[in-house]
Amino acid sequence: MWSVAPTIATLAAISKGVGWAVLPVFMSGFQPFLIFVSSFLIKNSYWKLSKFDYGCGILSILSLILWGVTRSPDVAILFAIASDGFAVIPTVVKAWNHPGTEDVSPFLSGEFNTITAFFAITSWSFAAVAFPTYLTIANLFLIGSILLRRRR
Repeated sequence: MWSVAPTIATLAAISKGVGWAVLPVFMSGFQPFLIFVSSFLIKNSYWKLSKFDYGCGILSILSLILWGVTRSPDVAILFAIASDGFAVIPTVVKAWNHPGTEDVSPFLSGEFNTITAFFAITSWSFAAVAFPTYLTIANLFLIGSILLRRRR
């Protein structure tokens, strides 16, 4: 789900005329896609889905369906944020409960990647600013969850 929502937000932002500022949003979806594919290629990788994960996944998919009904680029971005947010929750919970299982570096690079979007924005519209703002907050929350729990 972390790949789908940013891809939809990217396409919606492009349809609203957002230029290179959308690249970090695209990359925020492309990186999880590569990790997902890698999890099948690396023999010792392990992940297990719980009822909580499925619940967040269902809410994430519901957000995408609601976007499909509206067909508005701004609404698409809003629902893509909701969809991605529901997909983030299980990782935050995992990072909090098992901080040793998450590495902070992908989220640090994601934070750097997202911040670059703000330097590329030429038109400060909802389509240009919304997803990068959400990603900035989500990455900071993930980084904080991992580092705060490790300190304890």
